[in-house]
Amino acid sequence: MTRVLVLQGPNLNLLGSREPEIYGRETLDELHARIRVRAAELGLEIDFFQSNHEGALIDRLHARDFDVAVVNAGGLTHTSVALRDALLGVQRPFVEVHLSDPSKREPFRQVNFLKDIALTSIVGQGGAGYLLALEAIARRREAHDA
Repeated sequence: MTRVLVLQGPNLNLLGSREPEIYGRETLDELHARIRVRAAELGLEIDFFQSNHEGALIDRLHARDFDVAVVNAGGLTHTSVALRDALLGVQRPFVEVHLSDPSKREPFRQVNFLKDIALTSIVGQGGAGYLLALEAIARRREAHDA
């Protein structure tokens, strides 16, 4: 079974209350419940980790106890060379997800340290972006198994 780590960066614990006009009203727990259901339907084993601390996210990646990741690095997307290096260093593929579309927001969000090393980036789809990421992972697994 494919083991998927959903890695959630800073401030995602505030989903549902933080800028709902941008990020929606769904809480992180509600989002994770939806992800868990879809992962089960697709035959994927799922684990979640959220932290507001860059080092904790990097340490979680270093555990290497997953086959592929879904990563929403939040604001670290635009600032963290260290997180990029960790994603490269653990040699696990990942799908980048953002609830909003950073390219259509403030100019500083135009910098993305992860996009060029991700399998794909899914942006601006709200919580559904995570489900699309799982579907992409399942398709990739099926193509690899064929």
